[in-house]
Amino acid sequence: MEAWARWCYRHKLVVLVLWVGALTGLGVAGSTAGSDYANMFGISGTDSSRAYDRLAEVFPESAGDTVNVVWHVDSGAVGDAPVRERLEPALTRIGSLPGVGDVAGPYGTGPGDGARISQDGRTAYAQVTFAQRSDAVPKELVQDVVDTAQGAERAGLQVELGGQAIDRIAEPPTGMAELVGILAAGVVLFLAFGSLFSMLLPITVAIFGVGTGLMSTLLLSHVVEVPEVASLLGSLIELGVGIDYALFIVTRHRRGILGGRSPEDSAALALNTAGRAVLFAGGTVCVALAGMLVTRMSFLQGVVIATSLTVVLSVLAAITLLPALLGLLGERVLSRRQRRRLAADGPEPVEANGAAARWSATVQRRPKAIAAVAIVVMAALAIPVLSLRLGATDQGNHPQERTTRQAYDLLAEGFGPGFNGPLQLVAETGAFAHAPDAPDAPDPKAAVDALVERVAADDGVAMAAAMPAPTTSPVPVTVTVIQVVPTTSPQDVRTDQLIDRLRDDVIPDSGMEVHVGGVTAVFKDFSSVTAERLPLFIATIIGLGFLLLLLAFRSLVVPLTAAVMNLVAAAASFGVLVAIFQWGWGADLLGLGKEGPITAFLPVIMLSMLFGLSMDYQVFLVSRMHEEWVHTKDNARAVRVGLAETSRVINSAALIMICVFGAFVLSGDTEGAMAGIGLAAAVALDAFILRTALVPAAMHLLGRANWWLPPWLDKRLPHLAVEAPDNAVPKTAATDEPPEKETGTTAVHGFVRTEEGAPVADAVLTLLSPGGEQLDRVATLADGAYILTAPVGGSYLLAALSRQYEPWSRHIMVGGDPLVHDLVLTPSPATAAHPRK
Repeated sequence: MEAWARWCYRHKLVVLVLWVGALTGLGVAGSTAGSDYANMFGISGTDSSRAYDRLAEVFPESAGDTVNVVWHVDSGAVGDAPVRERLEPALTRIGSLPGVGDVAGPYGTGPGDGARISQDGRTAYAQVTFAQRSDAVPKELVQDVVDTAQGAERAGLQVELGGQAIDRIAEPPTGMAELVGILAAGVVLFLAFGSLFSMLLPITVAIFGVGTGLMSTLLLSHVVEVPEVASLLGSLIELGVGIDYALFIVTRHRRGILGGRSPEDSAALALNTAGRAVLFAGGTVCVALAGMLVTRMSFLQGVVIATSLTVVLSVLAAITLLPALLGLLGERVLSRRQRRRLAADGPEPVEANGAAARWSATVQRRPKAIAAVAIVVMAALAIPVLSLRLGATDQGNHPQERTTRQAYDLLAEGFGPGFNGPLQLVAETGAFAHAPDAPDAPDPKAAVDALVERVAADDGVAMAAAMPAPTTSPVPVTVTVIQVVPTTSPQDVRTDQLIDRLRDDVIPDSGMEVHVGGVTAVFKDFSSVTAERLPLFIATIIGLGFLLLLLAFRSLVVPLTAAVMNLVAAAASFGVLVAIFQWGWGADLLGLGKEGPITAFLPVIMLSMLFGLSMDYQVFLVSRMHEEWVHTKDNARAVRVGLAETSRVINSAALIMICVFGAFVLSGDTEGAMAGIGLAAAVALDAFILRTALVPAAMHLLGRANWWLPPWLDKRLPHLAVEAPDNAVPKTAATDEPPEKETGTTAVHGFVRTEEGAPVADAVLTLLSPGGEQLDRVATLADGAYILTAPVGGSYLLAALSRQYEPWSRHIMVGGDPLVHDLVLTPSPATAAHPRK
């Protein structure tokens, strides 16, 4: 990694040109090719998917999407002459628009035309069929349809439109959610760094990652079945991890410059430490996403490929583009005040202080109380998850002011709540038609009529009727479609119960092969399969995460703790989702529309992303603790130092992700809003409660058991280093050779004192090599003085131990001249509670 970082740093213009060329080339190719997203959420082998396949075979003309033009009068009837005089010309103009295939209204004399008027005569609708699918219909055409239809409105006459194509023009401008998220992240970064250039670095890296990721997904949709939601989820996760990964590296780079390293050496060290952690973290996210494959849902395979690709591109940008940008900026990654202070006062000691250090000490002193409070909070937030119900969202969940929601409500009021989600029973009548002379062969029409009667007799059915056969079909028509309108809405649990009754009781008695289809049935089957396969999916991603952390930290307790915390975070975040989207708490305040079930595919996608992101924070937190443990074998110190030195960057990263994910409420997409709020809640709970409170409190309570690994297992496991040693001897900026070392010995000396300035006698100081070898060991004198000898100049670990004080250790750089280094020790908790008299 170090050699790679130096190459990118020195050849910055080449790297920048390559990235700009990649972004431009992919942008041009993606814009030219367009998208070919697959938006069918069915699962192969289910009853609803068989119905869909048969309909697609016999009714190919249904490939064009439809929208409903709905109108309602406050008084009178929709058949009155003044209403017809306004609507009929509008429908005629819509039918003449290029790209509109057919308009079926209520004023004709054809079969079924009269059924498009409600029983009270105050609501009617016309069905507009486009020549293409909704994602291929030009927005200009959709807008013309909307404008023409709503141009017929007058006082007392309301005209609304519903359908998937209408959603496209109701959505905010493309990229609005991403732009808001980036601006919010910029504010957090500026507050964290205090430097404009440092703020721009992570954002620039994320923009390149998002741009190349979205364009690659666009092109990929022509080769692999990629659902449209994959592009939204890809941009969501890439913005979050892209900015965060760059943040970790830039933070380590700035720390290196402030510690006295040259910009190139600091960049090389940052990539060799934080960069390695980013590679590991990106790999864990991809592994978690790949866990979706165990569900064996073809719809999710495209999501896995698209989102994993965006993560890989964000990691690639962080380890190539970022060091090139660091080379362009040099010391300007620091604020002007920091550069002036560095020039005047020299390198700063890299020690955790401030609120982070104080909080870490508090967690060490009161681990039981803090753990108890954190558990109570997480348990309370997880309670709503017991009411989780999977299903499908539709336009009835849109905000009240949208025309799609108005059209949905008017149709539900005029034609019944089940009108917006009809079922389609696809009956195979070909076997009867092919054997009409058989003695026991029933009449196909009589069999269908009998089935219609039995279906209509169910208490949950408002209407059932056999649809007329298509006039043209590329294959012989061997099926009959029965349209069934439930008495309840598509999201009502009673509609699911109706589907079960039809499949289990009504249809088997018909003697025909009949499949229950329709969007409502598709999502019901999707929900059932998801719930069935979810335990295996969770076990898979937890097991993979456990193995990765086991290899990284060589401990059984650390990965076990991480697995439990991930489950707790998932339960609490889904509890928040249920409370907001299913119970409707705060939905109006957030502009989210009407409450409804949680989208069926969301748990699998969210859990993958959540487990991957949680692993990121666990890696960055515990890797610093593990480093301290390896050097001191003091668990309390390792946990306290690790939390103090990483909590600030983890909290900053979490704030950025919360801003990015929360901004997707503005995406105009219900699934995007669910994923954004769910992930924002998960990150907030994970970073601010679990990683900075519950995890360190639990590790303090567990003590040395945190790092226990059976010797027989330790011998058999391969070694995996998340981060290279931070104390490696830096190479010079001009060459790839280590800096010249002094041939003679050099010294480290100074005084050891308390926080009040009193000398500490009999403290034992040890000087260790980068590999952990003890080089010198002395005890302080009565005045706290000490002197140690180092064989050559370089990087060493200086450690101090005293019975009454907390263990202390720091990495120091020794040159050819003696190094003066004073130490300040803090009292141990036992000494502070019972000071000596």
